[in-house]
Amino acid sequence: MHIQRVVLQNFRNIATADLELASGINILYGENAQGKTNFLESIYFCATGRSHRASRFRDLVMLTKKEAAIKIEARSGSGTLDEMRMEIRPDGKFSVVNGLPIRKLGDLYGRLSVVLFSPEDLSLVKAGPAGRRRFLDMELCQLYPAYYHDLRMYHKVLQQRNNLLRDINRDDSLRETLELWDEQLVEYGNKIMRARRAFVDRLGQIAAQNQHNITGGREVLEIIYDNDVDEDKFLEALRRKRGVDIMRGSTSAGIHRDDVGFVINGEDGRTFASQGQQRTAVLAVKLAEIEIVKQERGHPPVLLLDDVLSELDKGRQNYLLNNIGDLQAVITSTGAENATSGFLGKGGARVFGVENGVIVPREVLA
Repeated sequence: MHIQRVVLQNFRNIATADLELASGINILYGENAQGKTNFLESIYFCATGRSHRASRFRDLVMLTKKEAAIKIEARSGSGTLDEMRMEIRPDGKFSVVNGLPIRKLGDLYGRLSVVLFSPEDLSLVKAGPAGRRRFLDMELCQLYPAYYHDLRMYHKVLQQRNNLLRDINRDDSLRETLELWDEQLVEYGNKIMRARRAFVDRLGQIAAQNQHNITGGREVLEIIYDNDVDEDKFLEALRRKRGVDIMRGSTSAGIHRDDVGFVINGEDGRTFASQGQQRTAVLAVKLAEIEIVKQERGHPPVLLLDDVLSELDKGRQNYLLNNIGDLQAVITSTGAENATSGFLGKGGARVFGVENGVIVPREVLA
């Protein structure tokens, strides 16, 4: 699958844009805060219904406007042309695929597969557990729409349980109704645990090989699913911690407390790995993401590289560029020379200049 055309209106600082993309490499260059990342964000948002930078829809709409719009034309591996259109209003969004409204976010996932690699991702190993859970959930939602349903239901039940815990503090007779919510939490939580464990095992195998290749065999990477509670002990843990949960008004056991561990050469990567080792591990994971999408979808995802090359040393840059393969990539950089140097000889690459929200085609690399 590759994106043929992206049309934007009033998206952040981009008043209008209508770009035809190459099926291979596309490079957007310009100074910081000109709109390069906004363009990548629009593609990510249209594919996932979420922004990787903003929590409010209002932040995605140009300040002086009431709504924004994104339209993407993407051609699948079978040659079918799909049109995805998303209207963004401060109070919500409206999505249409091939003329049919998308009622639920889960119905959007899988229509356009993307892998985003941004400078923030380079802190994945040493960041907090919430970031690693978000990484797992976004990839699993794109691959398996049913996962999104289970995750949404889990958090809905979790919220209801937490509300009940606070109510019990005022009316202890409500305590007997906890069992119903506990059983539902375990039902959805166990499905999520199984999906996360299978994905982490698969991701870890591919990423470990990538780490080996990048470092010439000097580093061994192991990725571990650090689940908060085992499936067969989940309900027992909820019952055992009810007193504490009622006192705190929140649930202290469950998949919302899961984590992912990165072990490099036998040591906890969060504590003992160097910055270079951590960045290599993230690069290995991102390339593993791409491979898993290929295997699951039968075609590569669209790769969004947001000024990552400048954060990697020459060796890691070369490994990344040499392993992009046949997928479509949209890449941002602060300088034309830096942006194009790694792609000389890769035919069909297109270059766009970005200044103050205006995106202009510049050249095609031979």
